Amino acid sequence: MPSPAPRLRCREILTDDLGGLIELLHRGFPEQQCEHWARALKRLEAHATPAGYPKFGYLLESDGKLVGTILVIFSSRYVNGEQRIRGNVASWYVEPAFRGYAALLTQHALAHKNATFLNISPAQNTWPILKAQGFVQFATGQFKALAALGSTPRGSRVSPVSPDIQPDQDLSAAEITLLLDHMNYGCISVTCNVANRRLPFIFSRRWHAWKSAYVPFSISLPYALLVYCRDITDFVQFAAPLGQFLIRRGMPMVFIDSNGPIPGLVGKFSVTGPKFYRGPQAPTLGDVSYTEWVMFCT
Repeated sequence: MPSPAPRLRCREILTDDLGGLIELLHRGFPEQQCEHWARALKRLEAHATPAGYPKFGYLLESDGKLVGTILVIFSSRYVNGEQRIRGNVASWYVEPAFRGYAALLTQHALAHKNATFLNISPAQNTWPILKAQGFVQFATGQFKALAALGSTPRGSRVSPVSPDIQPDQDLSAAEITLLLDHMNYGCISVTCNVANRRLPFIFSRRWHAWKSAYVPFSISLPYALLVYCRDITDFVQFAAPLGQFLIRRGMPMVFIDSNGPIPGLVGKFSVTGPKFYRGPQAPTLGDVSYTEWVMFCT
């Protein structure tokens, strides 16, 4: 007599699931220790998730056992007074015996029609799946900028963000929250001050393995990843003082998501693989705030 089919259920992740979820994620991504996932989930638990959206994402159960998950980081921002919701599809894993049911997870995650979804680190074998789900590319690589090589706007000054920073007409309370949140994630949050106005920027320290045809080994050197700016033109305008600030902290280059060379910056563009989005608003290049790159990896 054949065994009965397992009872499958796809549902939102709850706080009580976190212990088993950490073990499942470690099995799916063994290169990351359990401590990595514990820290990531703790940050998601503390994150100000928009009302009506899941705090962690969704899981797949078989007879009460966790067999799959998809983590989604939902965040909100206001543009011209309008709230916009973004969901970063961060980690997706299903046990081999249940891979045929993996689509249940994405169906639940993508059911939020008003949200714009990002997938910024897709495995190559998932690219056709993402395109079939309606995702489109918004970046194909990164521009590696020698930001300090440029003219410095008169009177500009870069200042690290401090916990007592206050909002004003030039810097909203929402942006201050964003700056402080990412500072707490281990990022470098600064403002560029000029003519009595402040422009916000966030960077994350990363390491890159540089290779040369002249030596048989690679050298790992730090660089700064641009995590947030209002617009790439802001970064281009103040690249020199920002670059000098970062050089003093051991990061001579800034990596920026792009689709080619960025006018006004000295550096080199490299194809690193596509980043995808699906939803009503195309992402802004130079903004990977509240994504796995900062909430999970710093």
